[in-house]
Amino acid sequence: MKLKPLGVGGCVVALSTAILSGCGTTATSQPITSGAFTNASTNSTAAAGGDKQLVMYSAEGFDQTLADSFQKKTGIQVKLIDDSTGNLLAKMQAEKANPQWDITWFDGASSMQGLDDQGMLLKGYTPSNAANYSDLGKQLQSKDQSYYPVTVTAAGVIAYNTDQVKDTSTLPKDWSDLLKPQYKGTFAMNNPSISGPTYPAVLGLMQLQGGIPQGEDFFKQLKANGLQVFDSNGPTITNLIQGNVKYVIAQDSALIDKISKNNPIKIIYPTSGVTTLSSNIGIDSKAPHPDAAKQFVDYVLSQEAQNIATASDGGDSNFAPIINGVTGKTGIRPDGIKWNLLDATFGAQHENEVKQWFTDNIVQK
Repeated sequence: MKLKPLGVGGCVVALSTAILSGCGTTATSQPITSGAFTNASTNSTAAAGGDKQLVMYSAEGFDQTLADSFQKKTGIQVKLIDDSTGNLLAKMQAEKANPQWDITWFDGASSMQGLDDQGMLLKGYTPSNAANYSDLGKQLQSKDQSYYPVTVTAAGVIAYNTDQVKDTSTLPKDWSDLLKPQYKGTFAMNNPSISGPTYPAVLGLMQLQGGIPQGEDFFKQLKANGLQVFDSNGPTITNLIQGNVKYVIAQDSALIDKISKNNPIKIIYPTSGVTTLSSNIGIDSKAPHPDAAKQFVDYVLSQEAQNIATASDGGDSNFAPIINGVTGKTGIRPDGIKWNLLDATFGAQHENEVKQWFTDNIVQK
């Protein structure tokens, strides 16, 4: 799982139903229309505008897999720059006057909304496969159609080491249980300034407390009860597996990946809900290859591409589908999860503020 900084919202809505170069191929001049990917063949064709190349800045685990399948299908060469979200955002800012990318793709809506607020994303394009969105997918779409949700995971859940915790009657049921004395010094989480999924998880928890000021008090209480902070999912979950901590707060897809490898972990979905973390894809408003970019966005929203993604390896493939007709991996999440939807605009406005406060008051103290 790559590191991806992100965002969240003003009001929390409980959802009862349930984020280096590719190999080169030669393109032809035959056009392909938007939306042709749902049941398309593997014949190699070029994008409608004649673009034969696509540059993608991405922090998704299965981005290379989908880049390869798109390239094989269309003949459009995909140059993939695969890095952490923080590094990609810095690169995009440095290139703002002369962008070198067509598409960016990473987890979390707030950082994507931040790009939109700066006028860096193409607005108003509706991929034809957006018609495939589930109800949750529709609610995650940007208001100005500047970026498009692709998958959903839980930004943060509680997980525990089953070798360390034998008495399941003592398990926490909700976030506030971690404030109890019995959990003192037993739990850890990621740093939201480094780990992408953790910013929306933090702001989502703040919203559950009633707002940012109340959320700050909540995290101060967690810190007083022995909260430890590691950089990202990798070291946090490693410390859980090794038994250095008994509980962690981490992204569920990364934990599911470790469970699939027979590590002693189980997941608790808190009763008050988990923050919905979408992976989102956007097109540069000054994209060098806009037609190819539109074709790729439409492709990733197709059932074909989604099924390829869910069949791939790694934590990111453990997503909850938001495209109708895509089942995803079976049995990896329980029924009845309460998904809390967060507002990307509010998250973008408060991202730097919340991250800096967390660094000053939780990480460094």
